[in-house]
Amino acid sequence: MTSSLPPLVAPWRIGVDVGGTFTDMVLRDAAGAVRIYKAPSVPADPSEGVLGVLRLAAQQLDLPLSRLLRDCALFVHGSTVATNTILEKKGAKVGMLTTEGFRDSLEIRRGFRDNQWDHRAPFPPVLAPRYLRLPVRGRIGANGKELAPLIAADVDAAARVFANEGVESVAICLFNSFLDGAHERAAGAQLSKSWGGPWISLSSEVMPTMGEYERGSTAVVNAYIAPKVTSYLGALDEQLRQFGLPRSLLLLQSNGGAVSVAQVAARPVMLILSGPAAGVGALKGCTAPGEAANLISMEIGGTSCDVMVMAEGDVPVADQLTIDGYHLTTPSVEIHTVGAGGGAIAWVDDAGLLHVGPQGAGARPGPAAYGLGGEQPTVTDAQLVLGRLRPGPLAGGAVTLDGALARQAVETKLAQPLGLSVEDAAAGVIRLLEQNLLHAVERLSIERGHNPATFTLVAAGGAGPMHGSAVARALGCSRTLLPRAAGAFCALGMLQSDVRQDYLQVFVADLDRLDRTALDAGFAQLEARARDALSRDGFGAADSAIERELDLRYDGQQWPVRVALNGAGFDAAAARQAFEEEHQRLFGHIQPGGRIDITALRVVGRGRLDWTPPATRSPQSAAPTPREKRKVWIDPVYGWREVPIYDGADLRPGCTLDGPLLIEERTTTAFVGPRDRLEVDARDDFLVHIGANP
Repeated sequence: MTSSLPPLVAPWRIGVDVGGTFTDMVLRDAAGAVRIYKAPSVPADPSEGVLGVLRLAAQQLDLPLSRLLRDCALFVHGSTVATNTILEKKGAKVGMLTTEGFRDSLEIRRGFRDNQWDHRAPFPPVLAPRYLRLPVRGRIGANGKELAPLIAADVDAAARVFANEGVESVAICLFNSFLDGAHERAAGAQLSKSWGGPWISLSSEVMPTMGEYERGSTAVVNAYIAPKVTSYLGALDEQLRQFGLPRSLLLLQSNGGAVSVAQVAARPVMLILSGPAAGVGALKGCTAPGEAANLISMEIGGTSCDVMVMAEGDVPVADQLTIDGYHLTTPSVEIHTVGAGGGAIAWVDDAGLLHVGPQGAGARPGPAAYGLGGEQPTVTDAQLVLGRLRPGPLAGGAVTLDGALARQAVETKLAQPLGLSVEDAAAGVIRLLEQNLLHAVERLSIERGHNPATFTLVAAGGAGPMHGSAVARALGCSRTLLPRAAGAFCALGMLQSDVRQDYLQVFVADLDRLDRTALDAGFAQLEARARDALSRDGFGAADSAIERELDLRYDGQQWPVRVALNGAGFDAAAARQAFEEEHQRLFGHIQPGGRIDITALRVVGRGRLDWTPPATRSPQSAAPTPREKRKVWIDPVYGWREVPIYDGADLRPGCTLDGPLLIEERTTTAFVGPRDRLEVDARDDFLVHIGANP
């Protein structure tokens, strides 16, 4: 029960993030009070994890589930269902219609390889095998005009093959359909009659981008995941409505914005990064309104670590995304993910080398310390051995940690094979993990032209605050922010994310010699679609915003650079300057006076959700008293030290403490290093000043 807390003020908002280990829920009421709940995820049926955490919250709030949902004005959901469908190869049996002569574009893959020197590693299996990729006659030319009519008989012949082979979902990708999708729409209509299946994905509607392979691959992945993802979301939405939710839930897209179930049904591929993309909203919550902050988030959960960069208040959105070897073209925030979570398994290879991850223990059996049958040591087990975690209930009682089981796993699987003490083996796990985290952060900072020393590192996720100080020090950062709600960072971010719609139109022109009338007409068409979509979601002119962007590249360059346009007017000189500044940052050079081509027009429509400022706590009035002191391994220099352990609830804004110390919060534990100083900031989060305590 939470009777000691003030009563909730309706209406409230709920964000639920389904992770690999825990399902997180954040409830924020009309007064700004935040409540956090965690329950184990159910990989076999993620909706059970969602309902499980809702029931847990209702029980602890002493409310009927129907009342909890009835007074919910906004329910936002982030899920890994789309990603896991691909990773686990549990999608639909997919057929594909292609233009005659382009049947093998999907398998040729442009010759892409992640490692250009490795010619032996096999590509992932094609999701639409060749015998189900069937050609149809008809052709759209490079100018968007019809060169040859679509032959309906070819579509009917393919439909018979699909029916005989038990195809469950079909992707249609016809040549040059990004210029005119008439043939795809006609083929889809004909296929609906002759095949009759409900799942048909048109590449011109999923993502009308130039590039036959990228567009086709995206359409095939969309078709592959559509039956499972759409059915899951529809069933969950219906369940929640039956339990009392007054309006349909919203879903987090890969672009960091929310969208309704109805609008995402035709393009579930937009949900590939659904959960981690909520970090955009979470980072906005770490800044003051209008602040152009430089932040790097390192969100470490039970399974993985997701890294995101906010430079001058903006998180970049890219189109190129690779999931398990499959190339997608869909607007997605730039996230780098590595298998380095609290449940990452530590192991010794045949050569006697220690590794951490990328394999994880998941929700079940989880780390050895969970006592659920896991025998492999994980990062969580190593933290227990080193005294950094307390045995007993974890994450609000969702699981219980057993120190003896953790020590046994580290001893038998790591210490004995390595010829080390149990403590030294556990310390090696932490040091190796933090080195992996350092490289992950460098991937999106240094390799993107950013100096991490000018950024604040935000160490989030249930395991993030344990490693924030060490990684920040290695990066050269002067500060690291440990959010009090780190254990539900993405779920909280969902409640701070705007509704977002992205639209694209291929438009090829010389930047300095373009037809302004055609440009304005193209933008006007996209803006009308964005306003219509936002209007259907209930957003008017006062609470919506329309942004224009261009894809630009030097003449002959393969990949474009996305550039935002300021204001409704168009200024070619300003667009050139913005392009060259971004090109210099990304690639280290520009072509002064070089020809710049426009390749696409983009419009982003945002529906702004009103946001009540968080409730503030009274400042610290007296020095806090540690809950206890215990021996903790610090680092190779300081070794084992007796450090104070503080209850996070006792630390209020204005409080300052010198490390080393540990802070135990309901959903996370934070570690502050021996040379660092802790400050509880005005937002009631833990701000660590690296090296401020020499």
